[in-house]
Amino acid sequence: MVKLTEVADEHFNEEQQGPRDDDEDYVDTDSDISSDDGSDDDDETFEETMYERLVALKDMIPPKQRARVVNTVSTGYGWLAAALRFGGSSMWIISTSAIMLGVPYALAVGEEQQMIEMEKEVKAQQLASNSLSSGPASLMDQPQ
Repeated sequence: MVKLTEVADEHFNEEQQGPRDDDEDYVDTDSDISSDDGSDDDDETFEETMYERLVALKDMIPPKQRARVVNTVSTGYGWLAAALRFGGSSMWIISTSAIMLGVPYALAVGEEQQMIEMEKEVKAQQLASNSLSSGPASLMDQPQ
């Protein structure tokens, strides 16, 4: 059987080089804060973009929740894209059909109206010529 023994590393027992952090240098700053001195160091504005804020939120949301949100958004985007594609195709079909069928129909209706107006004018001219050809005798025959 193997016996394990712990060997202490001498490196961890040595003092580290550099400045010493003594508790004597520590000052409680919470009690010294006051707004009477006129310095507004706490009011610094950080220039963050919306993208940087969203990236920082990535760590707050668990991976399963992020996957669920991404799946929901991509599904919604897919449905919206399909609906817009279908709507665009439908509008194209409706508008071209209206042009192909509606314009000739409108022209035919316009021609028919012109024919009716011409017939009315011809009848009015015939009545006027009949009344003029019968002469003033026909005007005298009418009771007053």
